Amino acid sequence: MIQPAATDLITVNVDGREIAVPKGTNMIEAARRLGTDIPHYCYHPKLAVVGNCRMCLVELGMAAVDPATKAPVMDPATGRPKINWRPGIACAANASAGLHVRTTSPLVKDFREGVMEFLLINHPLDCPICDQAGECKLQEQATGYGRGYSRYIEQKNVKPKRTQLGPRVTLDDERCILCSRCIRFCKDVAKDDVLGFTDRGSYSTLSCYPGRKLENNYSLNTVDICPVGALTSTDFRFKMRVWFLKQTSSIDTESSVGANTVVWSREGAVYRITPRQNDAVNDTWMADSGRLLYKAIRSAERLDAARVDGSSSALDFALAAAAGILAKGGVGVVGSGRSSVEELFLTAKLAKALKAPAWLVSRTGEGDGLLVSADRNPNVRGALVTGLISSLPSARLDELAARIDAGEIRSVVSVGEDLAAAGIGAKRLAKVSVVYLGTHSNPTSACARVVLPTLTVFEKSGTLVNQQFRIQKFARAVPGLTGAADDLLVLSRLVSAAGGPGLGADAPSLWASISQEVPALATMSYDDMPATGLLLDAAPWSQLAFAEGPSLHYQPAQAQKEAPARG
Repeated sequence: MIQPAATDLITVNVDGREIAVPKGTNMIEAARRLGTDIPHYCYHPKLAVVGNCRMCLVELGMAAVDPATKAPVMDPATGRPKINWRPGIACAANASAGLHVRTTSPLVKDFREGVMEFLLINHPLDCPICDQAGECKLQEQATGYGRGYSRYIEQKNVKPKRTQLGPRVTLDDERCILCSRCIRFCKDVAKDDVLGFTDRGSYSTLSCYPGRKLENNYSLNTVDICPVGALTSTDFRFKMRVWFLKQTSSIDTESSVGANTVVWSREGAVYRITPRQNDAVNDTWMADSGRLLYKAIRSAERLDAARVDGSSSALDFALAAAAGILAKGGVGVVGSGRSSVEELFLTAKLAKALKAPAWLVSRTGEGDGLLVSADRNPNVRGALVTGLISSLPSARLDELAARIDAGEIRSVVSVGEDLAAAGIGAKRLAKVSVVYLGTHSNPTSACARVVLPTLTVFEKSGTLVNQQFRIQKFARAVPGLTGAADDLLVLSRLVSAAGGPGLGADAPSLWASISQEVPALATMSYDDMPATGLLLDAAPWSQLAFAEGPSLHYQPAQAQKEAPARG
């Protein structure tokens, strides 16, 4: 992020402590820099400020001045300028020179207790059975800032429960505190103005506009930002308590955007995927479609055993059979834009050892202008960086088909790609011996001489290069399926069998070779790569017309402008 010049900094005072911040900084964020928490509900750093909830009430003050002379009015008791105080909401206050804020005074404490009491008037007090338990801001702040008892004796208003706002979001309106985060997200970020409040006062209810549904591809972000248990994921609802789940940093692999994610798992099973903040890539959002990718782990189509000529085989025997096929020459290698940088590096090594041509298959669709790009491969740029390919791939392997027809290619190594879907029909597949590495069965695996089952992105670690030429890490969330092997292990064994160098079979050990042999990655290491990734120098590929073109117009709210790492 661009660091402000010294002249852009102003001094504000929070609870007697001074801090220099850029002019205009939201005071909730300014206080956070000092480690001071100002409780809030409606405020979100990526959304417009509306000041709905009033939970962030504080005392704001400025130095008093004499109206006639404009000279500072001094406090005789302290000898310092007198401060005129007034109540105000911190989310609507921006840093200005000389601003003072009180966040712990008796008056502020009374503010918060009063607001919290109003928020709980109609809220059900059934935290143990609420789906938001474990990550509920209302529960946390009621404990930290509430009175600890209720003076309310009337019957609570009953509001709608289990309302389906759309195919993926369920509303328990009795828990809604009217913060309007979901409304602002749909209107300002997703550009789908579909939610609003009806009725007034204690009867206000969240609902969709008449004839509309919350069904855009970003609807589950409203669940992420809901501070209470009002909006819930229909898929995850009541399936697991969040405190039982392990969180693993990962990447959304449905397109080249590379949205940062968190995979939530327990005992080898993934239960949900949520966005992880990266202001340079996806802010704090992700597409709904990327949240369902984990279901492929336990798909009925998973390959769970190596096969040779249609019969189940031990992995070592299958690798030996594959090596025997490739030793006969006339090999073509088809890599995948869904492979990691490390896997692509080994695929390039395999092609070099076999003196074989290599191809990649493009996978495109309509970009939505937000976080799903037209390029549906997450790592085409990784294939360019590692040297597996030198130009953009096409959707059909027409050159490979022609060389099969000419008899030049007699065997094909396919790394996760269905050759039939890329234009290599059954007749051509029958002419070649296919060695298939992949996770799920398809027409190519069905006709392959050797099938080597590998891991999904959730079962392994590595790196991907997104559309910004930003290299980002993902980590293994769950153990690999029994019978499947790590892609790096399989590829490194094939490289060795083909006469290539002995290379590591895991991402960290491979990087000793990658950083030496790949110019764009020469200045970095796997272990030291930051969570937000590193920008590469995209100049060598700037002339290529990537699939996104101008269709991807989403820009993160606080996009970082970093100097690219150069080899």
